[in-house]
Amino acid sequence: MADQPRRPRTLNDARSEAEAAFKRTTTKVAEAPPKPARLPGVRELVSLRIDQDVLEYFQEGGPGWQDRINEALRKVAGK
Repeated sequence: MADQPRRPRTLNDARSEAEAAFKRTTTKVAEAPPKPARLPGVRELVSLRIDQDVLEYFQEGGPGWQDRINEALRKVAGK
């Protein structure tokens, strides 16, 4: 197949190419926002639905049941 003749460049083509090149070199790549620093021992208030029998199990030990649930979850999470 024979090469097709190229059409002559026009001012609009050159301007479009220059604008595209400028945009490529001046556009910043979006970076992921930095993760906030975690402070050790800081707890976050959440609402969690758990079965009544599980809640009763942890509450049977008296005060500190929330800490016991946290420790059980930490153990399962491998932390």
